[in-house]
Amino acid sequence: MMYDALVVGGSFAGLSAALQLARARRRIVVVDAGQRRNRFADASHGFLGQDGRAPGDIQCEARVQLAAYPNVDWREGLAAAARRQGEGFEVDVGGDTLRAQRLVLATGVVDELPLVEGLMQRWGRTVFHCPYCHGYELGGGAIGVLASGPQSMHHALMLPDWGPTTFFLNDAFVPDAEQARALAARGVTVEAVPIARISEEMTVELEDGRRVPLAGLFTATRTRMASPLAEQLGCEFEQGPARPYLRRTLMETSVPGVFACGDAALAFANVAIAVGDGAMTGAATHRSLIPGL
Repeated sequence: MMYDALVVGGSFAGLSAALQLARARRRIVVVDAGQRRNRFADASHGFLGQDGRAPGDIQCEARVQLAAYPNVDWREGLAAAARRQGEGFEVDVGGDTLRAQRLVLATGVVDELPLVEGLMQRWGRTVFHCPYCHGYELGGGAIGVLASGPQSMHHALMLPDWGPTTFFLNDAFVPDAEQARALAARGVTVEAVPIARISEEMTVELEDGRRVPLAGLFTATRTRMASPLAEQLGCEFEQGPARPYLRRTLMETSVPGVFACGDAALAFANVAIAVGDGAMTGAATHRSLIPGL
């Protein structure tokens, strides 16, 4: 069958886009591989009406609500390949080929953390990316920022609002004179000695033997696309401070008929932003199906 739209990705942005299309009474299918970016976090914060809930619970409830629409199909599995076929698109999923007039890529990204021993094991628990998502819960305790490049200045200048902050340069970044003055004005302690490892719940062990206990550590990750579909389809990318993301005009990529939302299409996102972006993308996808609009 030919669907009106196929949404690749069943996390927050993809579900939000799918809901708009479902409510427009379009026949759609959502393909999901079950790899939410925030699956490492115990709680989601800053999302109005859902503050403090487990992100998996939010996603499960959203899926149940979407499944109540009889015009929605759901396919578990990896969307391995996509291509244009005539006036629509084909997507290969688990040995089957699904067809749709429009594609919505909500495929997300994969975080690549700095190579520090003990960091990955604490990702989402005491090591974080977004201060708005996790800063408040640290209770004003000592906070670390692990440099991963020049973009880490942003973190280091923001985080003193959540607690006394130490900026661990870790041979990844050296502030210039102006940046050093800005850090000093914010009361940020700059630590140039490299990190040997992270231990206990959150203790930074430096190479000179010192130990710095923290309530939490923030770092700006590098990311890569979680799916090859956008590249296969020939979509163009923008270069953000930490990663490439999909170029869009009115939520549509550079390939007509292919829309995108969420982390794959935003320079910065959290759950609340992803949901809003998905809603706008779903509506834009629907409008594109209406002749004359």
